[in-house]
Amino acid sequence: MPPRRHTPDPPDLPAELESRAVEALQDRDRIEAVALGDLDLGGAKATAVTFEAATLDGVDLSGARLGQLSLVDVRVTGGNLANVFAGGARAVRAEITGTRLTGANLAGADLREVVFRGCRADLASFSRARLDRVWFEDCVLTEADFTEAQLRSVRFEGSDLSRADLRGARLTDCEMRGVTLDGLEGVDRLRGTGMPWPDIVDNAGMWAGALGMRVLDA
Repeated sequence: MPPRRHTPDPPDLPAELESRAVEALQDRDRIEAVALGDLDLGGAKATAVTFEAATLDGVDLSGARLGQLSLVDVRVTGGNLANVFAGGARAVRAEITGTRLTGANLAGADLREVVFRGCRADLASFSRARLDRVWFEDCVLTEADFTEAQLRSVRFEGSDLSRADLRGARLTDCEMRGVTLDGLEGVDRLRGTGMPWPDIVDNAGMWAGALGMRVLDA
């Protein structure tokens, strides 16, 4: 088991949440202590929207443009955030489970104590983002962009990082377990990352290629 300091804290949610419908998002909206379910907000455009102490169940925000989005103590279940633009977003103590995040743009985001579980986040961008105590569990992250991102105490488990891009990223105290790394860009940025021995052996060819080693005939 990883040290306790790696474990993200769960969202701090009130015992009871008000169920409420939201028909549209406005600039600087603050949506607090509510349970939102089965809403279609696809293509919404708003700046500096804050969700706090809230749950979002089956919410469609696909293609939305939500600059400076803030999620604090939020649980997201299911739903569609494909191609959402949330550059510079902030998330603290958030759980995102079974959500589609294909092509989501989280460039420059600040993510702290966040768990992505069973999400499809292929082609998503975390470029220049700061991730601190973030877990990716059973996620599809193929061709995800982590260029120049800062990852601290980040854990990838059972996830697919094929053809993801780590060039220029800084990884500190990170772990990978049962992760697919085929075609990964920026292999050298994994220096110091914790990984089980069987996983290291399985990726021997990738390490050799990154080091420019030659394979000799037996």
